[in-house]
Amino acid sequence: MERLAAARTSNPGATPPAPGDVPKRVLIVDDNADGAEMLAAVLNVDGHQALIAHDGRTALQLAAEHLPDVVFLDIGLPDMDGFEVARRLRGEPRLAGARLVALTGFGQEEDRRQSMAAGFDHHMLKPVDIKALREVLRIALVPREPMSGTSSVPTTTTRPSPRNRCTTR
Repeated sequence: MERLAAARTSNPGATPPAPGDVPKRVLIVDDNADGAEMLAAVLNVDGHQALIAHDGRTALQLAAEHLPDVVFLDIGLPDMDGFEVARRLRGEPRLAGARLVALTGFGQEEDRRQSMAAGFDHHMLKPVDIKALREVLRIALVPREPMSGTSSVPTTTTRPSPRNRCTTR
């Protein structure tokens, strides 16, 4: 199932983009349809274009067709896990510059390590902190460096809360 959520052209409650920010093409991959729709609505209000997939296969198809700037990807998907989807996205040369964000309920250190090893740029816990999400989108303007052959990439925590922290490459 796919759905392109159209960006709104004007919304009095929208958060104005920061200077220099540009709208992003964002792929949301989550088998929780309500959560995906809610995130798409937030992104649309902020002026981004959100595309939704509810499984890994559809995510890979949509990513190849639409070349998103950012992918918010759940780890626990019905057909293949988010780690496998991330590895396949990283194997697609046309998506080399895309930012991959694990958006998941899995938050143990081993989960974070696996996320980074699979090619994710960030690891965020559900429920997502909207300010942190917007910061990830702002960071997406900075060109992504290609992955090296090692998986020992240092990570930093950008939010202090142990429940909702975001780990970043």
